[in-house]
Amino acid sequence: MATLTTTPRADGFHMPAEWAPHSQTWMVWPERPDNWRLGGKPVQAAHVALAKAIARFEPVTVAVSAAQFSNARARLDAPNIRVVEISNDDAWVRDTGPTFVIDGNGQVRGVDWAFNAWGGFEGGLYSPWQRDDEVAQKILELEHCDRYRTEGFVLEGGSIHVDGEGTLVTTEECLLNHNRNPHLNREQIEAVLREHLAVSTIVWLPEGLYNDETNGHVDNFCCFVRPGEVLLAWTDDPKSPNYERCQAALKVLESSRDAKGRPFIVHKMPIPGPLYATQEECDGVDLVAGTQERNPSARLAGSYVNFLIVNGGIIAPSFDDPLDSEAKALLEQLFPQHQVVMVPGRELLLGGGNIHCLTQQQPAA
Repeated sequence: MATLTTTPRADGFHMPAEWAPHSQTWMVWPERPDNWRLGGKPVQAAHVALAKAIARFEPVTVAVSAAQFSNARARLDAPNIRVVEISNDDAWVRDTGPTFVIDGNGQVRGVDWAFNAWGGFEGGLYSPWQRDDEVAQKILELEHCDRYRTEGFVLEGGSIHVDGEGTLVTTEECLLNHNRNPHLNREQIEAVLREHLAVSTIVWLPEGLYNDETNGHVDNFCCFVRPGEVLLAWTDDPKSPNYERCQAALKVLESSRDAKGRPFIVHKMPIPGPLYATQEECDGVDLVAGTQERNPSARLAGSYVNFLIVNGGIIAPSFDDPLDSEAKALLEQLFPQHQVVMVPGRELLLGGGNIHCLTQQQPAA
C-alpha cells in the first residue's frame, strides 16, 4: 500500500464521527509488566471482557506480540474476534493506531501520526516506543489502506474528537504541550489538523481531567454525542481538583460555535471517585527506569466519558462506584438508538486509560 505525499483534505478525505458505521474495532493485547500489574494477567481478563462486549456489535481485531500470541488466541476464542501478530510496546491503540479517514466513494485511508509515548524524554511514559510508532503502518498494510505519515508531527488519537461535520475538540494542555511539537505554534498545529482531518473549526479546551498522564487527552474529558452536542466530565464540588478544569471547559463550550454555526448543547457526566490504586495493586507493577511509576497516593483519572461508540452499541467503563448507574442512565438517554453495555474499567484505569484509549474504530468503506 502506498505512503502518499498529499494530504487527506487535498484528496477529498475526512475523519468521520465515531457514530458513523464501522467495519471493525482494533485493540492491542496488554502485557507490559512495568505498566500492568502481575504480568498483565488481571488486565488481560478485563481486555477479553471488553473485546467480547464489542464483538456483540461488530468485528474486533486484536493485535498481539509473538510472545503472547498463543495465550491471547486461546482467551479470545470467540465469534467475531480475529487475532493478528503485531509487535508493540503497549496496548494503547487509540494513540498508536491509525486515524482512519474516508471519502465519498467508499475509500478508507489512514493517518499515521508520529508517536513519542506521550512526551518522549520530557515526561513520556516509557521508552523505547519505536514498535508503537510502527503499529499504525502495520494495521494499514493489513487492511490494504493507503497511508498518510506525519513524520515529525506527534499526535495521539485520544487527544482529538470530531463530529464528522468539520468540528474538532481538543485540549491546550496536550496539543500545545512542549513535549509534543515544540517547533510549532497553535496556528501551525491547527493547519496540520485541518489538512489531515478535513476540519474547519477547532475548539480548544484549556485542560483535560486532573492527573491524566497523557497530559489531558480530550477523550477522557469531553466528547461529541452527535453534531452540536457534547458530553463533558463534570463535578459540582469546588474542592475537587477537577472543578476549575470543568468550569473552564464549560465556559469555552458555551462561548463557541461549531463548524455549522451551532451553539453547543453541553451534557454533564459526573466524575467517579475519587479513585486510587491500592498499595497492593501498585506493588504488582515492575519497576523500570523511565517508566511511569505507580503510586497509591496519586488520584486516578477515572472517567465515564472514556467510552466507545460501536455499531448499535455504547461500550462504557464501570468502576464499582455509586455513580455507575447514573452514568449508564445518562448514556441510555443520550443514545436512545444504542444498547449501553458497561464493562469493568478499574483494571484498565490502573494502566493509565480506559475503553476509548484501548480501542480504535475503523469506519466502513
